Amino acid sequence: MMRHIIVFLLVVVGTFIIDQGLKEWAMNAVNGVEYALIMEGSCINLELFYNRGVAFSMLAFLGDNLKWVQLALIVGIIAYVFYEGYLKQYAFAIGLIVGGALGNLYDRFIHEGVVDYVAWHCGFDFAVFNYADVMINLGVALILLMTFLEYRREKKSKA
Repeated sequence: MMRHIIVFLLVVVGTFIIDQGLKEWAMNAVNGVEYALIMEGSCINLELFYNRGVAFSMLAFLGDNLKWVQLALIVGIIAYVFYEGYLKQYAFAIGLIVGGALGNLYDRFIHEGVVDYVAWHCGFDFAVFNYADVMINLGVALILLMTFLEYRREKKSKA
């Protein structure tokens, strides 16, 4: 079990450090401007944006209370993961999710909103997002993939 905790903690810390480094770069690139275009590309723009809500700015009406709701959810999820023993099976993926969530939560406390800087516009306009968001989604995708593969393996062994 200790190996899983070490993997989890290393991934959490690594994800958090990379996320905060990229956000610091984005903020420094525009010298304190609230919203600005950093670089324009054919499919992706680098744009600084402070998201006061969650995905697609939902729940922004909660204002300063959102960070406390998010903190409670993160603590609850971590407790549940440890209690149910999911860390043994999904240490890396859960580390990505928690590291990304903590990176975004840190932004809420320090910058009063999540620092977003990647704007996808290839074929359609998408939300502005950041490295932490990508790691959260990657972690969820890994858990879904691992669960599906385990299901298939069990189904084959029963046949």
